[in-house]
Amino acid sequence: MKNKRQEMILKLVSENNVETQEMLCKLLINAGFAVTQATVSRDIRELALLKTTDNNGVSKYSVPVLKREAMASQGSMFYSMIADSVNSVDYAMNTAVVKCTAGMANAICAKLDTTELPGVVGTIAGDDTIFILMRTERDAERLVRELKMIIENRS
Repeated sequence: MKNKRQEMILKLVSENNVETQEMLCKLLINAGFAVTQATVSRDIRELALLKTTDNNGVSKYSVPVLKREAMASQGSMFYSMIADSVNSVDYAMNTAVVKCTAGMANAICAKLDTTELPGVVGTIAGDDTIFILMRTERDAERLVRELKMIIENRS
C-alpha cells in the first residue's frame, strides 16, 4: 500500500501544482487513499520531494531530478547503478563528494552529467570518487539528500 501511495504522490506532484501537504492529502483522498497529514509528511520526506518556486513566485512540491530520471527510464537502471555502486555521499560548502566502488566513478559521473541536474557547475571523476561543484551550498545539500535517499533505500 505504501509503495502504491508513494507512486501516486510522485504522479500527483508531477502533474499538479501541489502547494501544501493539505492539498496533497485531498488529492490522495480523491484518488482513493486513506491518509493523514502525518503519513503524507513522512512520504514527502522519504521521497525527498523538494519545495520549489515557480515563475509566479508560488511554492510547490517538485519531484527531485534523479527521481524523475528513474521514473522516465522504465526500470531505473540508473537508480540501480547508484544504489549498487555508491558507498557514501557528503558535501562541504558547495562541493558534493560521491564515494563509489572502485572503477565505477567515471560511469556514474557520466550518467549524472546527462541528467542536467540543476545547480551543477561541473564534475570530475577519478577511479572511486566524484567531485561535483555546485552553485550554492543549498544545491549541494539537495543533491546529497537525493543521492542518500537512493543509497539508503537499496534492497
